[in-house]
Parts: sequence; structure tokens; C-alpha cells
Amino acid sequence: MAQEDVFKKIVSHGKEYGFVFPSSEIYDGLAAVYDYGQNGVELKNNIKQYWWQSMVLLHDNIVGIDAAIFMHPTVWKASGHVDAFNDPLIDNRDSKKRYRADVLIEDQIAKYDEKIDKEVAKAAKRFGEVFDEEKYRATSPKVLEERQRRDALYERYKKAMNATDLNELRQIIVDEEITDPVSGTRNWTDVRQFNLMFSTEMGSTSEGSMKVYLRPETAQGIFVNYLNVQKTGRMRIPFGIAQIGKAFRNEIVARQFIFRMREFEQMEMQFFVRPGTEIEWFEKWRAARLKWHEALGFGNAMYRLHDHEKLAHYANAATDIEFNMPFGFKEVEGIHSRTDFDLSQHEKFSGKSIKYFDPERNESYTPYVIETSIGVDRMFLSILCGSYREETLENGETRVVLRLPPALAPVKLAVLPLVKKDGLPGKAREIMDELKFHFHCQYEEKDSIGRRYRRQDAIGTPYCVTVDHQTLEDNTVTLRHRDTMEQTRVAIVDLNSIIADKVSITSLLKTLQA
Repeated sequence: MAQEDVFKKIVSHGKEYGFVFPSSEIYDGLAAVYDYGQNGVELKNNIKQYWWQSMVLLHDNIVGIDAAIFMHPTVWKASGHVDAFNDPLIDNRDSKKRYRADVLIEDQIAKYDEKIDKEVAKAAKRFGEVFDEEKYRATSPKVLEERQRRDALYERYKKAMNATDLNELRQIIVDEEITDPVSGTRNWTDVRQFNLMFSTEMGSTSEGSMKVYLRPETAQGIFVNYLNVQKTGRMRIPFGIAQIGKAFRNEIVARQFIFRMREFEQMEMQFFVRPGTEIEWFEKWRAARLKWHEALGFGNAMYRLHDHEKLAHYANAATDIEFNMPFGFKEVEGIHSRTDFDLSQHEKFSGKSIKYFDPERNESYTPYVIETSIGVDRMFLSILCGSYREETLENGETRVVLRLPPALAPVKLAVLPLVKKDGLPGKAREIMDELKFHFHCQYEEKDSIGRRYRRQDAIGTPYCVTVDHQTLEDNTVTLRHRDTMEQTRVAIVDLNSIIADKVSITSLLKTLQA
């Protein structure tokens, strides 16, 4: 099945089973805005809890804050967002659609990569076990030709982006004969810059109002509060500040479901270090963050590190952690060494000293910052894509199952009476009432037991308990495992000890400390 079709099925599955809905759907929706349903919000909260506890519980030098969405407008002047937070946009005159020029070119680069990978895959199939991929990539005329074209395009693109050369970006699109996905034509306008921040007015009267912005990132709330946290928490460098919160960007090219949205949520940690030690800390956090992702169990091959060749003006190192989505490897987290840019800018624009006094060195300095930043929604999408399976069973039947990490699953245990009579529902409710204090349980009695199993598979519930007539005799139940569909007979009193540790966030956190 084509990966595009798989992604469509995942999007459809997300809506059908209460994970993600189009926002304001009864009014035909609002582009690039989504609501999380009853199962989606549980999964999302579990992702956030996993991240928060991995930062704040496992590190005695990291604390959390919750900064306001509205901030003084000068914050965004200091950070550079007012003057430089722009996307290069281009319109197609025939379709009337607007696109990011850089995304169109990056997609073209990806097409060259796909051609190379397909050529290598064909050769691997042709030569079998004796195939030497590294040698083939270095010697195949077809591969070398595509690689040369790809590298030439990349160098030209990188130079244009670094120079903010809008005319050159358009010329690349023309020279590469990139067509509009909707109209199929190459009738392009010039490339223009477009600021991504949403603005509004704050004040009781129009005359006394002040222009403010919905924050486009959560990091600045940490930077302007770092000295408050350091002093009140008596923190010593190195230390970190974590935050989870909403951010807003007026994305013109919002696409691929919840991958790129106008209202989204971030999990960010800013780690403050002594100047000169930042690259060492950058390497440590890059390794730690990759380990955090790999602990979810989707397989290390699903992730890759992408080091930035084009660095932001404030950074001296940057890496993306990418996940293999159905539409290719895409960024889910960024790790950046931001130097002292942000703190120095806020000191300059505020006129107030926010230097850190280091008692060990008996000197004051502006700390350098290592940033780890995850898009919660992208993380959610990567987990949904990594978990989705369509399986054919031994009896020829098929099932759709979300193989979610048990600790992140919306429902940990489904309690199912075999029939709706003979006292079985009452007994099932007793089990539910006892276990619901330990983890999220769901009671269900409608339809056959097989159909109920399938519904629980579809939302990723790792365990199901079936209460039958034998339960009334000996207080045992049938425990079904989602992934293997294995069924075992266990005592009711043992359920909590069997299940609790396997479905707790603690079970994931322990793997990080191993």
C-alpha cells in the first residue's frame, strides 16, 4: 500500500476513534486547526507527562514554569520576531494557492533522494546478499548523476536562503520546473516575505490600546523569567527551566494533518550553562533526547539525527531528531545551542542587568543556552503513525490495532462482562471501581466480546479483562494482551500488580536511567 494511502487511513482512524477532529467541523472547519477528542486528549496528556517527568523528576537541576501567552511587545522586538520572523511565499496564478518557496524546493530535493533510494533498492533486489550498498552508491552512474543534481540544487538553495535572496528562490523554482500540486502549472508570482505572528490589541479603549502578539514560541517566556527562577530557586549553573504551552503561527502552508498547524503546543527546556561549555552540553542533550524517543519502542531505525548546515544567526550548533512518518523523515524535536543571544538581547532592550553571578568563579556573565524543543502535536502524530497496524490473523480475519506504548495509551485496561446478565455487569463494575484509582479503565458491555476486543485494539488499549460465569465462582478473570492477543486466567486480586507497572510512566522513566 502506498504511504500516502496509509497516512489517509491514519487520519481517518484518528477521527473515527476519538483522537483528532477538525475544529468547528459543523461549520465546515477552520483550516489547519484541530481539536483533540476523548482518546486524543488522554494520549496527548500522557505524552506531556512523560516529557515533564523525564525533565523535572529525573533532574534535580531542572524546574518548570508556566509563562503567560501575552507578553510585552518589546519581547518580540528583542527576540527578532518582529523584524525577521518571516516565510518566503509564492503564489500560483492559476490555482490561486499560496506556498512556501523553501518547502517547494525542499520537496524537490527530497524527490532526488527518493530517486536515489529507489535505484539502490532495485539494485539490492537484483544482486541479493552480495549487494554492497556503499560501493553501489559510490560507483553507479545513475546514482552519481542524481546525487550531483541533488547536491547542486541544495547548494544553490542554501546560498539563496542564507542571503535571503527572494529572486533566486523563485528562479530555482522556475529552473527546476516545479509545478503547482493543484493546477499542475508553473505560472508563479514573485516570492515575498510574510510575517507569521498573530497580533491583536490590548486596552480598554481604541486610543489607549497597545499592539500585542500571540506568542509564536514558548522559549521567550523562559528567558525573561530565568533570573527570577534562578534567584527564588537558588539555582546554580548549569540548570534548566522547562515549560509546556500553546504557541501560534499564521502558517500559510499548513498541511499534513496536525504536523503543521496555526495553534500548536510546545514542550521546551532551556538549559543555562557557562560560556565555553555549551558544545559539550549540546552533545549530552542531543544523546539524551534521542534516548528519550527510542525508549518508546518503535525501533531505532525510525529515528535519525539531522545536523543543520544552515544555522540560525543566534546558534552555533543545531540538530533535529526526525521520525519516519508516512510522508518521509520529518522533524519532531530540535536541539539548539543558542549561545547568549536571547539573554543579551533582553538585557539590551530592557536596560536591566540579567547576568548570572557565579559564586564558584566569583564573576558575573551572561549564560549560554542549550534548547530542547518538541512540538507536542508532531510528537502525537509520530506516535500515532508508529503505532498504526493493519494485521491479518491466522483465521483470515483482519484487525486494525494501535500498538501504542502502554504507558501512553489513553485507556490502560478495558473491563468487559461476557454478557449483560447473571450478575456479570455488577462484578465487572466492582473490578472497575477498584482499579480506576490506579490507572485509566474503561467499562464496555455492548456487542459481542470479539467486537469489543477489536474496538479496544483500535484505540490502543494494552489489556482487556473479561468477566464470565467462572469469575463468580473463583474470582478469576481472562486477561487479554493487545499485541499477542494471548489470554490467561488470573486472580482479580493480582490484576493491579500485573498491570500497574507495565502501564505507568515510571516504567518508561526507568529505561532512561538504565
